[in-house]
Amino acid sequence: MSQIPPVMARMWGREPAPRRGPRPRLDLGTITAAAIAIADAEGLAGVSMSSVAVRVGVAPMTLYRYVGSKEELLTVMCDGALPAPPELGDLAWRAYLAAWTRANRDFLLGRPWLLSLPYLTPPMGPRRLSWLERVLDALAGTSLGTGEKFNVATTLSGYALTSATTIAGMLEPEPGDPVVHPSDYGAMLVEVVEPHAYPALSAALRSGLPGEADGWTEDGDFRFGLDLLLDGVEALIARRGSQPGGGR
Repeated sequence: MSQIPPVMARMWGREPAPRRGPRPRLDLGTITAAAIAIADAEGLAGVSMSSVAVRVGVAPMTLYRYVGSKEELLTVMCDGALPAPPELGDLAWRAYLAAWTRANRDFLLGRPWLLSLPYLTPPMGPRRLSWLERVLDALAGTSLGTGEKFNVATTLSGYALTSATTIAGMLEPEPGDPVVHPSDYGAMLVEVVEPHAYPALSAALRSGLPGEADGWTEDGDFRFGLDLLLDGVEALIARRGSQPGGGR
């Protein structure tokens, strides 16, 4: 008996086709596209089995033949909303992983409702796994072990998620939350952070506000954190390559 969850079997087209009866009116792709269109227009709050059913022109109970629950619907949306990952081409592993992480962050910002989904659950669908495939491919010529390559992908996708969540929280706050633009954040902190309580933070803020410090450029904070992570990957690759039997 297969151990694949029903929703995963549906995403991969592994469900057995019915031998008899009329041809199904719908397919999972059509339902997923309708749900994503609603989320793009109204946010995740607008997505329900009823709203999707109305959009595809069927009774709500009909959807349960294709997705067993709203949780399954959200799972397929999480996979279906992803674009294809960047092409590896002739890029070296570091340049590719930088582009991969940025693209990961950017598609989350383009569809911020994805940030409300259980995105950190293990990837099960073909699109999410294609992103993992590209990282493994980019690192194929390095001295890293298989588990380490998986961990690199997890770390970078987590960084992209954190960055997107922070930016989205500032630019598109929840109802009732204050609107704080990133360029105003440092100036706000200067007004409230007292030197006697936060001496190190206060000195750092007064030496150069974010957006005004030497060398600051738009998106510089994202690149700085990404470079820290990739420096660590590079150091690990060098260390593994210097070990007996390391490298290829």
